Amino acid sequence: MSLKFLKYGLVLILPISAWLSFSSMGWITFLPFVLVFVFFPLLELIIGAENKVLSRLELEFVSNDRMYDYLLYAQVPIQWFSLIFFLWSVSTQDLSWIELTGRTTSMGILCGVIGVNVAHELGHRTSNSERFLAKALLASTSFLHFYIEHNRGHHRNVGTDIDPASARKGESLYAFWLRTVRDSFKSAWHIVALQRKRAKKKVWSLQNEMIQYLLIEFLILTIILVLAGWMALILFLACSLTGILLLESINYIEHYGLRRSKWSEHRYEDVQPVHCWNSNHALSRLVLFELTRHSDHHMFPQKKYQLLENTETFPQLPTGYAGMIIVSFIPPLWRRLMDHRIEGT
Repeated sequence: MSLKFLKYGLVLILPISAWLSFSSMGWITFLPFVLVFVFFPLLELIIGAENKVLSRLELEFVSNDRMYDYLLYAQVPIQWFSLIFFLWSVSTQDLSWIELTGRTTSMGILCGVIGVNVAHELGHRTSNSERFLAKALLASTSFLHFYIEHNRGHHRNVGTDIDPASARKGESLYAFWLRTVRDSFKSAWHIVALQRKRAKKKVWSLQNEMIQYLLIEFLILTIILVLAGWMALILFLACSLTGILLLESINYIEHYGLRRSKWSEHRYEDVQPVHCWNSNHALSRLVLFELTRHSDHHMFPQKKYQLLENTETFPQLPTGYAGMIIVSFIPPLWRRLMDHRIEGT
């Protein structure tokens, strides 16, 4: 067993900093936000991208190393412990609005980076146990329908006008948020409803995945309300929304302006590496479990994160994901930086 998997342990800096946030007062409650949106982007600008490619022997070795899987699995209890710690901290302590905002932002970042992103990796696995863990993570941020829409919708429709998770050229991040949050839910419902109709089963049934997921999410909300109160419930919803918008911001930068050609009324060209933006900047790579090597992920969705590769021939972002998200908050700057790159893909 090699210790190379430990580099992905960098993600643990986020829950640890969040736990410090939940047990501190004042501006220290914003520590995870400062790490993700100040420290990480600055460091990635200084260090730059790393284009090292694993040899065939190294790929074979890491593909059989279970420690990479165990590190993923560990994120499930870490995420749920963090959520319980957060709810306890905001429901039992007298906090200022600054401290409530800081702690909520911290938990929201965990919801996006661990609750959704790690679930994304596990949701592509083939074993039922790993897919169960994916759903357990998504339940912590009220985003269970992502499991349906991403795997059965986004990967099929990426780079087309019918994909709610593919940003269009000229579309601002804020317009994208409104469209993708609404249409992703509608897409997930449509996918399940269509499958049930084709199987000649009732759509409005407890066997409907979407209805099951909504009931699970409602149950979690009820438990939080009963055990922690209204304020904790509202703040949990704010955390969930923060995590969802963080994930959708990543979707925005991953596919902005890259479109598949339409060959006929019902047929698009096959997905190619040119339909995803990539980044080899180390901090974003490691914290997000190689999500930044996105072209390879779309070409081989079930490929484990430690095996994903990126070459300079794939469309490249000028910096890491954290920095690009900051730029996306300023639409004129984003378009100035990205629109001319689309023409070169």
